[in-house]
Amino acid sequence: MNPQKRFKIFEALSKNTPNPTTELNYQTPFQLLIAVILSAQATDKSVNKATLLLFNKASNAKQLAQMQLSDIESCIKTIGLYKTKAKNILETAKIIHVKFKGEVPHDRLLLEALPGVGRKTANVILNTIFNEPAIAVDTHIFRISNRINIAPGENVLQVEKKLMKVTPKEFLKDAHHLLILHGRYTCTARLPKCSRCVINDLCEYKKKNY
Repeated sequence: MNPQKRFKIFEALSKNTPNPTTELNYQTPFQLLIAVILSAQATDKSVNKATLLLFNKASNAKQLAQMQLSDIESCIKTIGLYKTKAKNILETAKIIHVKFKGEVPHDRLLLEALPGVGRKTANVILNTIFNEPAIAVDTHIFRISNRINIAPGENVLQVEKKLMKVTPKEFLKDAHHLLILHGRYTCTARLPKCSRCVINDLCEYKKKNY
């Protein structure tokens, strides 16, 4: 795919979604961090239901760090892998409270050192909270990047590096959310909605069955 077509794709996605952002509910950077940790292999909708309960009991790192593990588990038990995630967010809250005085660090290495935080979660925080041009490649972005040929790769790291290289700089900050939202609602895994896709004329997906 040539640079001109990539620009037109991101331009069309941007016009269709002028203010792309996460669909996770949060009021503070710490709350988003916890929500993103919980979102691994879970839908945003299910996470929002769980964090509504959790944040009503503990809205900041200090309060969450003082909770009992069993109480955290009861708040998030509807989410997959909730026992492991409960341990991770409890330990992360303790570290944020003690080491960083309740503030989420603006540093990739420090973020990735937190329990339950990997490269994808760190990228979400750097992009959404600190407005850095970072792209967290989830299943939606990985699928789209390969399906429409905008940044094909064999694994998420390859796709991330390629997207960071080929995405027009004007759209780098919003690319993460533009692609996720497009994959979630239009370029879905099954039966993509090609007939109402804003980039249908630019897409290189072979629509043999649609």
